[in-house]
Amino acid sequence: MARFDFQNISDAEMGGQNRADLFCVMGLMYATGRGRDIDFVTAHKWLNIAAIKGSERAATLRAELTKTMSKADLAAALRAAREWMTMH
Repeated sequence: MARFDFQNISDAEMGGQNRADLFCVMGLMYATGRGRDIDFVTAHKWLNIAAIKGSERAATLRAELTKTMSKADLAAALRAAREWMTMH
């Protein structure tokens, strides 16, 4: 299976819902540890971005993940998503 460098997501230019779905998958990968270490802050970041881009599934998953996170981790995830959104 191919491994993608998601840090350079600007290379994965796709339109509309397809891109939101990609961000949702990235969030799931970080949330479950599929192909990478589990990182709930990064998972929330990508799920948040996916939800902003229109993924209802990501919004639901983000809400569930939020329930398990500390306030500090949640703040870090929101900050990371905001930073990513301003850069892209």
